[in-house]
Amino acid sequence: MSVSDLSARETIHPASAPGESLNLEIVGDGAFTTADMTLSVGPAHPATHGVLRVVLEMDGERVKTAYPVIGYMHRGFEKLAEHRDFRQNLALVNRHDWLSGMTNEIGLALTVERMLEMEVPERAQWIRMICAEWNRILNHLLFIGSYGLELGAITPMFYATRERERIQYLLEAASGGRLHYTYNQPGGVKIDLPKGFLHQSVELVADVKKRLQDFDDLLLGNEIFQARTKGVGPLSTDVALSYGVSGPTLQATGIPEDVRVSEPYLKYDQVEVPVPVGENGDSFDRFYCLLARMKASCHIIEQCHDMIPAGPVNVKLPKMVKAPEGATYVRVENPLGSLGYWLESDGGRTPWRLKMRTASFSNVQVLPYLLEGTLVPDAISVLGSVFFVVGDVDR
Repeated sequence: MSVSDLSARETIHPASAPGESLNLEIVGDGAFTTADMTLSVGPAHPATHGVLRVVLEMDGERVKTAYPVIGYMHRGFEKLAEHRDFRQNLALVNRHDWLSGMTNEIGLALTVERMLEMEVPERAQWIRMICAEWNRILNHLLFIGSYGLELGAITPMFYATRERERIQYLLEAASGGRLHYTYNQPGGVKIDLPKGFLHQSVELVADVKKRLQDFDDLLLGNEIFQARTKGVGPLSTDVALSYGVSGPTLQATGIPEDVRVSEPYLKYDQVEVPVPVGENGDSFDRFYCLLARMKASCHIIEQCHDMIPAGPVNVKLPKMVKAPEGATYVRVENPLGSLGYWLESDGGRTPWRLKMRTASFSNVQVLPYLLEGTLVPDAISVLGSVFFVVGDVDR
């Protein structure tokens, strides 16, 4: 502010001695006007995941309004799916949420199988469950590591990366892919598990259960972490439901909704599926639910180890798979929440319409509600605790 900017009610007394600054005397009540500032977080910012841009209108350090700007990664997925056959689309769906490829493939495979009224071998269904739960842990480890990083703790990211490498090695042994698996197909899985897979899985799940305690100690039990997350960004049950929020973000509000329990698919009705819930719906509870879901996945994998039978893992498919005329909707529990596929067929070899309901899209919509009135440091805490993948938003 220059001297010429001062109003007539303000007077300046020059410095009386060398080294002294100007003395400004404000005559009156001391009130002054401020201008709002617009702060753009993203599309390339360490506090955002992917290329999401959030425009914040600030009053000082406080957020007045927040506008998520989406669309930077829109690839016309649903239109692309209309020009690929049902098997090719399985290679497409593991890319909209690249952290949950296995679950995405299972969701679409179940949709096609329902249209075809196809019976899937028992062993293939148990294999799918094991791989889906490992993929869920893989997904959650990245969010847990990156969330600690955003709040100033770098060690959890190292721990998460260590465990992720071992899980990726396991899934790669089964599917041949580290990120895009393309392991599932209508009627089962591509090939049987390799020799030694189950033995490695048994050892790994025991190790991961021990390692999860490290995250409890490093983050949940950390006073700084608690101060940064408890009471920050609380989300009530009614608001969460009105926005269609799902997954750990919804469970943190106290609702034990999980598709694996409410609408069991595969063999989830034959195993115990713990569903953790929070009490306050704040950032701390959302992180707690994410961590508890990994423990639940370990418990499910252990049950699968005991119950997986021998037998075939797929059914022989014709050269060209054609779904009968009609439509169906199937939803599964994606690591980030409820994922649904609406498939409509005119009897041809490609979908007439393939519509997706992704968890990330609904979770992002609640950001303006959560960010309004928060301080800038708390906004980072909120952004990291509402779980989404930008490719799953834009599609």
